[in-house]
Amino acid sequence: MTTYIFRPPTVLEGPAGGHRLFEFYRLDRGITIVRDTDGSYAQARYLEDEILDTFPEVYAGGYEYEVSEQTKNALIAGNVGVTEDNFEPA
Repeated sequence: MTTYIFRPPTVLEGPAGGHRLFEFYRLDRGITIVRDTDGSYAQARYLEDEILDTFPEVYAGGYEYEVSEQTKNALIAGNVGVTEDNFEPA
């Protein structure tokens, strides 16, 4: 069975603050993808560790995960901003 390296999506964000220079500084921030107990996927940001433990699957933004082809297809079909570009063969 083929496996893939999954990199959750990212978003460009600037630091919090009121100074105008913050408008010019952006960093890639990872978006966490979670699978709920009903099998649906969702994007999540800034979750507490206690809440993360309640999900059967958690893909924290900014990390890489080895996933099966079945999981890859489910993540893409989950309509949470995951595309083929988030995967590469392992």
